[in-house]
Amino acid sequence: MLALTDLTLAQGGFRLHADLRVATGARVALIGPSGAGKTTLLSAIAGFLAPARGRILWNGADITALPPGARPLSILFQDQNLFPHLTVAQNLGLGLSPALRLSAADRARIGAVLARVGLEGLEARRPAALSGGQQSRVALARALLRARPLLLLDEPFAALGPALKAEMLDLVAEIARDQGTTVLMVSHDPQDARRLCPETIVVAGGEAAPPRPTGPLLDAPPPALRAYLGG
Repeated sequence: MLALTDLTLAQGGFRLHADLRVATGARVALIGPSGAGKTTLLSAIAGFLAPARGRILWNGADITALPPGARPLSILFQDQNLFPHLTVAQNLGLGLSPALRLSAADRARIGAVLARVGLEGLEARRPAALSGGQQSRVALARALLRARPLLLLDEPFAALGPALKAEMLDLVAEIARDQGTTVLMVSHDPQDARRLCPETIVVAGGEAAPPRPTGPLLDAPPPALRAYLGG
């Protein structure tokens, strides 16, 4: 379980408070107005932003002061963070060995995870030779290879067309179910939340509210969310 206990984030005049819990294996969307703090909250959970107050707990262990690399999570960003001069296999291999000293077992793991995301046989290609959807799959494969129990998604599929984006969301849901991964996804699209996340956290007015069932929440949104969604 992920617990944000009396957490306060502050940057200049911006403040965001969260006191909530996310169950292990849950898939939860973060939705709300632009600038409300959705990405800021992910950054704090990932370790890129120190909170002004409160604690971040994973399965009861306090991870508030841990550096990003020591936290039990992977994060996917919009730009995928692939190195253009490296092959697909090398981009994935960095997650196993920063010096790219890969054993036969490492290479077998890379091949298996690429097959899992539908990219079997593309190990030798570079990112420029891949479509946007394939690059997204490589980034997801890298997260799978890290095998962390918490996956943070900061709109990594926003640049994809509707069909490809839906395909990627379905793939994330399938993998999360198989591996018991807890997923938090920042989204500006309520349909993405409905597709991937049974629960949603509303981030608005300086507060990240506890998760609520996505369908009923979006069908009858609170005033701040209704104003954002335009309904």
